[in-house]
Amino acid sequence: MSETVLLSSDRGAVRILTINRPDKLNALDAATLDALQTAFTAAAGDEGVRVVVLTGAGPKAFVAGADIAQMNTLSPVQGRDFALRGQRMMRFVETMPKPVIAMVNGFALGGGLELAMCCHLRVAADTAKVGQPEVNLGLIPGFGGSQRLLRLAGRAATLELCLTGAPIDAARALQLGIVNRVVPAAELEAQTMALAEQLAASAPLALRGVLDCINHGGECGIEEGLAYEAAQFGLMFATEDMREGTSAFLARRKPAFTGR
Repeated sequence: MSETVLLSSDRGAVRILTINRPDKLNALDAATLDALQTAFTAAAGDEGVRVVVLTGAGPKAFVAGADIAQMNTLSPVQGRDFALRGQRMMRFVETMPKPVIAMVNGFALGGGLELAMCCHLRVAADTAKVGQPEVNLGLIPGFGGSQRLLRLAGRAATLELCLTGAPIDAARALQLGIVNRVVPAAELEAQTMALAEQLAASAPLALRGVLDCINHGGECGIEEGLAYEAAQFGLMFATEDMREGTSAFLARRKPAFTGR
């Protein structure tokens, strides 16, 4: 991965990925999308990583959008391919077997909000602003914004944000269900890492089962979703972590999960 566009560091079992284009407000160009794909693929396959935190460099932006200068030069076919490139990467993140937390430290607009929404959880600074302003550029969301926002916030909010292009503050984003938590900007890193470390201490296979059930169940009927959940529940009985968790509960001690 290119350290010029993406920084990676580990804090215990938590991998922190930082989009490193602060001079461009961390805008997503093709190189950044490719670096993110590489980084998330590596995190998914690394047994030492249990949780991923994604954020943007600098004090102003998580990701302020896709790179407009690059998009301005694209042909229709290239535009479609650029959208598919971003969608593939974000779908990979969405279906990751490990929790991914977006630490939204500033603007999350256009492709930035789309990137945050493909993460499993979103913790936002109280100074953050989010939105889908593509209509102001003569565009529409291209990395899945119309679809994920619809599923998170509902039809009315999605139409408002996508048709007006106006950003909203973190408090309203929380009210609409677009972010999970809003915290003071000065406490964003500490509170996000506390959440990440809490998840990292949980049973990895159980976390994966939850992610699989919600991803699968969200796209199918209730009967199929319930059957899938029951099958995943049964699989947990084959894990050492299930025996450890239940034994620790009965012994009134803290469990030590190994991911087996």
